Amino acid sequence: MSILVTCIKCNLEMPENANFCPNCGKDTTKTVVEEFDVKSEELIQKTKEILHEGNVTKLIVENEEGKTLLEIPATVGIVGVFIAPWLAALGAIAAVATKCKIKVERKA
Repeated sequence: MSILVTCIKCNLEMPENANFCPNCGKDTTKTVVEEFDVKSEELIQKTKEILHEGNVTKLIVENEEGKTLLEIPATVGIVGVFIAPWLAALGAIAAVATKCKIKVERKA
């Protein structure tokens, strides 16, 4: 007897251990969200630390009001030249924001 779960995107029933929905391709693995409150001057350094830890699927930077300022799709191996434009954008955000919240999505 197998357990079926429903895809949250297309409502297809699929096996519980499926990593992707066979109908729409939605990633069905579980994610954990961590939140970090940082001052603007710590934003770039904390972001670098988080990305180097690994296992990060997405990094979201929000302002004090909860408005999303930047969303970084982080995949395994995103380093160096590929991350430079994102860090430049973070520098611009840090120049105008006083406090930020970093939300980190990781695969469970």
